[in-house]
Amino acid sequence: MNVLLKVIAITMLVLTLNPLGEAWGQTPPSSTQRSTYSGLHAAALTGDVEKIAELVGQGAKLEQRDSAGRTPLHVAVYQSNERAVSALVKAGANINAYENDDYDAITIAAVANDLEMMNLAISLGGNPKNITSPYVGTALIAAAHLGHVEIVKSLIKAGSPLDHVNNLGWTALMESVVLGDGGPRHVEVAGALIEAGADVSITDRQGITPLERAKSRGYTEMIARF
Repeated sequence: MNVLLKVIAITMLVLTLNPLGEAWGQTPPSSTQRSTYSGLHAAALTGDVEKIAELVGQGAKLEQRDSAGRTPLHVAVYQSNERAVSALVKAGANINAYENDDYDAITIAAVANDLEMMNLAISLGGNPKNITSPYVGTALIAAAHLGHVEIVKSLIKAGSPLDHVNNLGWTALMESVVLGDGGPRHVEVAGALIEAGADVSITDRQGITPLERAKSRGYTEMIARF
């Protein structure tokens, strides 16, 4: 199997397992997992900041993990509970912790298109340059793939690396083309990346540039952004 077929096969597998186009591993705690939660995980799930403070005062471990490697902080991010996230970080929780699939708080929020949570995570010390996911990518790549315009713009402003290449051989700009639909959101994402200085000459593993990929798909509006 040549490289192109391998990339296609991987992409089809991702879309098959995640029909909404969500990044691998971006699933909140299941009902079964939630039913097993106690202590800080349970408090994070419900956003009970008073209970969080009480448990921390009793010596509860901030970095304890559930079956998917999620800390209470990850659970609070999935629940979009900003007060719980702030309380956990104030108590000493690691805002840059990874769960089992190597996702951090920023990437989880970015994939969920939760701009307020993502910006909070950054303000609390989250690193927008973190290398995350089984694809050895970034929050910016994931957001570009999904066409989350405001997330992309915020990550660019925060200094997320524009030209990081993941293990599929794609940058954020390339993903906005090859995993986008050529519609307004992905056009805006591509434009934001280009305006910020993303290197348009970085090719995929077949030596094809993002512009050439856009042309091959007939993405007229996106082509105009290059």
